[in-house]
Amino acid sequence: MTTTTNEYSVALSFEDGVTRFINVPPGQTVADASYRARINIPLDCRDGACGTCKAFCESGEYDGGDYIEDALTDEEAEAGYCLPCQMTPESDLVLRISGTAEMAKSGIGQFAATLEKLHWYADNTAALTISVEDRGKLRYLPGQYMNLKVPGTEEERSYSFSSGPDADELTFLVRTAPNGVMTTYLKERAREGDSLILEGPMGSFFLREVKRPVLMLAGGTGIAPQLAMLEKIVSSGAAPDFPIHLAYGVTFDKDLVEVEALERYVEAIPGFTFDTIVAYPDSAHPKKGYVTQHLAPKHLNDGDVDVYLCGPPAMVDAVRRYWGSEGITPANFYYERFAVGVPHAPALQPGQDAA
Repeated sequence: MTTTTNEYSVALSFEDGVTRFINVPPGQTVADASYRARINIPLDCRDGACGTCKAFCESGEYDGGDYIEDALTDEEAEAGYCLPCQMTPESDLVLRISGTAEMAKSGIGQFAATLEKLHWYADNTAALTISVEDRGKLRYLPGQYMNLKVPGTEEERSYSFSSGPDADELTFLVRTAPNGVMTTYLKERAREGDSLILEGPMGSFFLREVKRPVLMLAGGTGIAPQLAMLEKIVSSGAAPDFPIHLAYGVTFDKDLVEVEALERYVEAIPGFTFDTIVAYPDSAHPKKGYVTQHLAPKHLNDGDVDVYLCGPPAMVDAVRRYWGSEGITPANFYYERFAVGVPHAPALQPGQDAA
């Protein structure tokens, strides 16, 4: 996340999947900065007495300020809950806010953009490179997505960023669908230089602070948000203290994309490893089957692991059954499921691949 001089960047993640960013000067509370930015987070008292503004800190450091136990118990504070009316950031933060962005009178951001490049990996997978006007105003967390309005239609589709938050240009991966509105546009009408409209960012699937080993699981173009997360780790300039493993599964060999990028991350991130797995039984790929068949005990770490999964619904359900069969409950299990060829359903199925 980008900050201005002497200010901290605070991401406010609302229950409807909308994320808004504010800059908070040292010594100023999150609530005061929110209202300065015209984002009306829930608030009644401003003095730490009512607990109305209670939020959860996903990552970052802060001074919790003064409050009474009726507003926030010691157990809640130890678990990561906080009061924006009292807390002052000591680093960039990600806060989970109670209520919706609409309630906070903070709508979804809309951005004018240009299609700079359309690249086809295969007949069913494309990569979009997009430039955005006022790029500095579009801030997002690695793993989140944008809604893209399909030119020439009233439809929109949702795609996760595959580029890191600091990239000058944005990249997205698209899995096509027969007769899909985005597929028809990309294959029949799209031209470099086309004007586009993006809305967002949205989604609660994003990289948290790395506090334990990380296991990333990706199915198909579900690799996109994982790429954004890995790029954020690289751009932070700080090597993680824990290993990160990615298991990336696809149906056919042609579905494997951005493998060279993953190889670069192996060189750039100490402790990062990855496996690619192809489900098609006649594939010559060295690892075949499903991602859960290629997880070693060290990747599970007896449950002391943060899991990030992005894939189709069947994959998400299979992985959830896998934890049960292994008798393991991960410390944290973050997942995003998507379906190809259906419109995005806000706050219910934050998908990325509805082509």
